[in-house]
Amino acid sequence: MSYLKKLFSLLIVLNLIHQTAFTQTTKIYNDIDENFKQAKDWYHQGKYSLASAVFKKYYQNQQLTSNYTEFVKTETSFYYLANALHLDDANVVDAAVNFIENSEAYVAHQQMMSFVLAKYYLRQKEYYLAIEYFTKAGIENLTNKEIAALQFQKAYALFATQQFKEAKVLFNSISQIPTDVNYIDANYYYGFICFYDKNYRQALQAFTITEQDALYKNVVPFYIAEIYYFLGDKEKALAISEKALNNVEKQVHELELKQLIGHLYFDKKEYNKALPYLATFVENNEKVRREDLYQLSFCYYSTKDWLKAIQGFKQLGGKEDSLAQNSMYLLADAYLKTNQKANARNAFLFCAGNSSNVFQKEVSAFNYAKLSYELGYLDIAITEFKKFKNQFNNSSYSNEAQELLISALANTSNYKDALALYESLNVKTESVKTIYPRILYSRATELINEGQISIADQLLNKVLAAPYNKIQLPFTFFWKGELSYRNGKIDDAISYINNYLANPSINAEINVTNAKYNLAYSFLKKGNYKEALKNFEFIAKAIQLSSSKQEQDVYLRSADCYYMLKSYQSALKIYQRVIELNLETADYASFQMAIIDGALGNEKKKIEVLENISFQYPKSELIGEALMELAKTYLASENFNNAIYSLKELIQYKKFASLFPEAYLKLGIAHFNLNKNEEALQYFTILTKEYPNTVESDNSIEYIRNIFIEKQQANAFVNFMKQNGKAISYSEEDSLNYTAAYLRFQALDTANAMSGLNSYLKNYPEGKFNLNAHFLLAEMYYNKKMFTQALNGYDFVINKAPNDYAERSALQTARIYYFEQANYSEGEKYFSITKKIATQQENRLEAMRGLLRCQYKLKNWSNAFTNAKELLLESGIATDDKMMANLIIAKQYQDNDKLDDALIAYKQVLSLGKTEYSAEANYRIAEINFLQNNLKEAEKNAFDCIKKFGSYNYWLVKSYLLLGDIYFKQNDWFNAEATFKSIAENSTIEELKIEANKKLAEVIAEKNKINQVENN
Repeated sequence: MSYLKKLFSLLIVLNLIHQTAFTQTTKIYNDIDENFKQAKDWYHQGKYSLASAVFKKYYQNQQLTSNYTEFVKTETSFYYLANALHLDDANVVDAAVNFIENSEAYVAHQQMMSFVLAKYYLRQKEYYLAIEYFTKAGIENLTNKEIAALQFQKAYALFATQQFKEAKVLFNSISQIPTDVNYIDANYYYGFICFYDKNYRQALQAFTITEQDALYKNVVPFYIAEIYYFLGDKEKALAISEKALNNVEKQVHELELKQLIGHLYFDKKEYNKALPYLATFVENNEKVRREDLYQLSFCYYSTKDWLKAIQGFKQLGGKEDSLAQNSMYLLADAYLKTNQKANARNAFLFCAGNSSNVFQKEVSAFNYAKLSYELGYLDIAITEFKKFKNQFNNSSYSNEAQELLISALANTSNYKDALALYESLNVKTESVKTIYPRILYSRATELINEGQISIADQLLNKVLAAPYNKIQLPFTFFWKGELSYRNGKIDDAISYINNYLANPSINAEINVTNAKYNLAYSFLKKGNYKEALKNFEFIAKAIQLSSSKQEQDVYLRSADCYYMLKSYQSALKIYQRVIELNLETADYASFQMAIIDGALGNEKKKIEVLENISFQYPKSELIGEALMELAKTYLASENFNNAIYSLKELIQYKKFASLFPEAYLKLGIAHFNLNKNEEALQYFTILTKEYPNTVESDNSIEYIRNIFIEKQQANAFVNFMKQNGKAISYSEEDSLNYTAAYLRFQALDTANAMSGLNSYLKNYPEGKFNLNAHFLLAEMYYNKKMFTQALNGYDFVINKAPNDYAERSALQTARIYYFEQANYSEGEKYFSITKKIATQQENRLEAMRGLLRCQYKLKNWSNAFTNAKELLLESGIATDDKMMANLIIAKQYQDNDKLDDALIAYKQVLSLGKTEYSAEANYRIAEINFLQNNLKEAEKNAFDCIKKFGSYNYWLVKSYLLLGDIYFKQNDWFNAEATFKSIAENSTIEELKIEANKKLAEVIAEKNKINQVENN
């Protein structure tokens, strides 16, 4: 038994108390003189102190003279050394050992010295040396009394060194002699060894002999009771134990007796009676056996003392046996009884992972899944219900599990997995079908926020076709309208938005105002300015400085509609109001007013307004267009010098490089009209060299020809054309071949269009429509998802920039690298190119979005931070743009340890919607609160992330890990262990699995330090 070892020290103490002082008789008869004889008498009477001085004197004398015979020397040495050993003089030990080794001629003295030295070593607790010299002592020169003493003391030394087999033989021989002085002691030790060897009847016989002895009567009742317990006589064991405890004198093994009584009452299922005994035993021991703690915890459980039962049971997990499983099973129930569902869930997890009892495993697996569902761990609930169905297909819980699985699907945010799970079901009940539209719609909105427009559109189509779609239908119409607009399907956009407006529902950004906004822009794209105006004015007919960005935008667009409808005065009134309020779009309003002035024939006013734009709005993006329009106005009135002035000013602005081809063409034309042919040729030369693939470059050829012909330099013209890569004339055949292929392209005959264009490029590698052909082929390859070929075509076009197709080619290339190939470095490169050359605001915004996402993926935080700040200043950016930008800003703050600023930015992300960005933001908020030791808030944040963002597995698992860290920091080892164990066993993300295993080991190590259960 585990407690035997700690009894040895007690037994040794008992023996030392009871040791008998042995006297010796010697067969040495010849004494030196009367003094020596007197000392010998004192020695044999045990008066070692009196004899000490005499023996020492004779010992020193025989060392100094040679008159003594060898016998006398041996005699004096023996008595001096033996007497000193009796007095525990450690200084003579070496001399005594030397005496034994060199006294072969005097065997009696040698053996007697061995006996004395053995007893000395016994008193010093040097048991192995004692055994050695007891053996050397022999028995030839000992009396029967001394022989008995030697046997007992040697047996005791063997016992003390746990050489029980050898000790047992000696104790047994003594225990048979009632007259032996060590009879009682020998029976005790013999009984103990028999008890240790499980020879219970022999042990009982021996202990019975000792039970009335004063030394043992408060010791052996425990052993006797234990023996009856092991022999199956539990009633007698109980009676003896209770009698011993009721004894006036305190029992040496009082705690062990209480332990035994507790076990006996426990076996009788009298848990009320067992409880106080077991409680006393456990409370007074630093470490106890698992069985003891289990029985005490079970008693608390049976008496409905749930909290104390919990304290015990929670220490009994971590093994794979039935005791551990039953402990976790009862622990879970105790937690439920005290309404601690989260803790009960973890207890069921431990129980479900143990296969000792299949029924408990089944019940626990079901309840773990059920509590996961009830507590909002819907991702785990779905997984566990699925596992439960596969593992316990015929369970009585199957129907309830299926119903809860359906409910979990209906309430989960893990729409991606929910959709996959739904579609994997062989039989789809009506109950499941009712939540299908919700799953489809929710997953579609996630994909929209992630930029996966095509797949989202397909799911929205499924919503429209699904039964039970009444709730999702209005929202689906709204998004179908939005996506149709983005994809250029304007008629479809108008139809879907009108369907939404016929029966609108509101949810955040989905509302009538935004629907009208999209509808107005759709009509604007269609050129239906009257309908566009009606919808714009629905949102805002007037504005103030405090008006929203959207209201300011629609107010301005209303003016554009009036302009297109030729209601110039109405348009001017709105533009003037925008200028008065000095809104961000005041530069645009001024530009439009100038255009209207021109349309009304007020050229002077037009010129005045255009000239003022660069002064009034020095940072305006419209300065380039204003200067170009000004130049056109001057050219139209043949005021060529002023036109030249405006154009020269324009080409000083590098950011308006997209206008340079037209500017150089017009500079050449203006100089040509002023008969300044050399200056004109200079500008035409810049145009053809730097922008050879533009329409303007082609349009300049006629002017260049005229200049050279006027100078009668035909050959120079030919050389000029060759130097600048221009054919002098294009064959009709070139044009016809391209046109034939282009017509197939327009007819959506992709196969023949691709064949024709490839043939054209092969036959006319330097053809006039070479650039067009490469671009159209790239577009068709893109649509067919032949991205490598598409990239080749787009790359050709980009390398010929600037041209009419470079902007879209750069954007398409960036899209391929980002969405299709996940090559974020190349994506970053081409989004940057697009951002620089974009002339359309929509493309520029998309480039900024894409650039930010690439920088996010590449963790290029410093550049991303700058880009994010810039993007947030743009008008018309989408919600997901704001989310990503704020997320990057927050991450930069967090990396720089500006945690409060980071929290603000992360919360801004969360407020904008539900995407992977908000999942990370939610986790980071929890992480920061954890770092700031706001553990309650951190725990709440982590739970929020788990419940709201089940689709995003990485952040889901990270949140679970953080919960484990929180429990760990709170010294809640049980829940920390359960959390890390679940991740380590179930996570599919290797890096997080490794992290969980490491943390699990740390928790178990800390738990074992304070656990009351013995480590065995």
